Amino acid sequence: MANLQVHRFPQNHYIDSLRWLPQLSAFQHHIILASFNPESSTSSLQILNTSNQELTFQSSLTIPSRITSLKTSQNPNKPLIVASTFSGSLLLYTADLVNGSLEYLDSVPEKEGFHLGRVNGIDVSENGSEFVSVGEDGRINLVSFVGGGLSYKRVFDSNGLVSYGAVKWASPVEFVSGGLGFGLQWWDQRRPGGPVSQFKANWTHGTTSGIVHSIDIHPSRKHTCLAGGSSGTVFAWDLRWQQQPIMLSGVGIIDLSALSPSESDVWEVQYDNYTTSSNYRNISESRVLPAMICSEDGILAVIEQGEEPVELLAEPCAINSFDIDRQNPSDIVCSLEWESIAILTRS
Repeated sequence: MANLQVHRFPQNHYIDSLRWLPQLSAFQHHIILASFNPESSTSSLQILNTSNQELTFQSSLTIPSRITSLKTSQNPNKPLIVASTFSGSLLLYTADLVNGSLEYLDSVPEKEGFHLGRVNGIDVSENGSEFVSVGEDGRINLVSFVGGGLSYKRVFDSNGLVSYGAVKWASPVEFVSGGLGFGLQWWDQRRPGGPVSQFKANWTHGTTSGIVHSIDIHPSRKHTCLAGGSSGTVFAWDLRWQQQPIMLSGVGIIDLSALSPSESDVWEVQYDNYTTSSNYRNISESRVLPAMICSEDGILAVIEQGEEPVELLAEPCAINSFDIDRQNPSDIVCSLEWESIAILTRS
């Protein structure tokens, strides 16, 4: 990386997850973060403002349960913030970026049978009105935000036979789930009853019972699903060639094992639009677009198929979440387990 500026901001509480919020101007950038205070066992959502290489607290709301997953819509005026919890609920808020305030909108509580126990993954549709959730209980739910309130329907229930770890929208009617055994499932709401396509990870030859922790799908290549999980594993599943994964890092690599930047859990994976912006048109359709990962052993890195990984951070603690700004992909924010936020700017 030619030029990389890193700024670290210590925090008072543990950070479970964080996300960029849409930019109102080139000079002000907001971050939403889910924090946990172990001394009081309380959780909260906070809005922080970053400008002139400073991070300023703006507002906070106490939330009923610790956050497992955090996603935002891209409405620049009042973006929606959706959070899932350890207790099995889904919470919906909106942010007023002009005033830097948060407002509670609605929730789907666990007592309604939404999920039994932890909700492992959620995602927000492109229009911001639908959310999909997956849990360790093997349930998949579709949540709609219509008329100012939330309603949900059960898409699938494995009755505990399958545990899901992540989910990602692929189109307004399709999404991909992932979980135990590095398996992936492609769902289409037009064809209910079960997944329309499945990827079973027999390529591990029984050597691992890995878990998919994170999924991403690039809007220009919706036939390819990117997944990250246990043992530093990052792979792509191309619907055009469904039988074999395209290995980028981890357990399925033999000849290219030296290219694995991490040997521990990959907590999050995202396509890196900054890396592809300059040479996107020159990347073959058969090649996987560059991706960024963060891991339990403190690595933040860019991975590109067949290339040496580019290490951005190597911390003495876990990096449990990160986000690349959609409007300005040179900006990255990540949460360090030892109660601090790092903001990186590439140039």
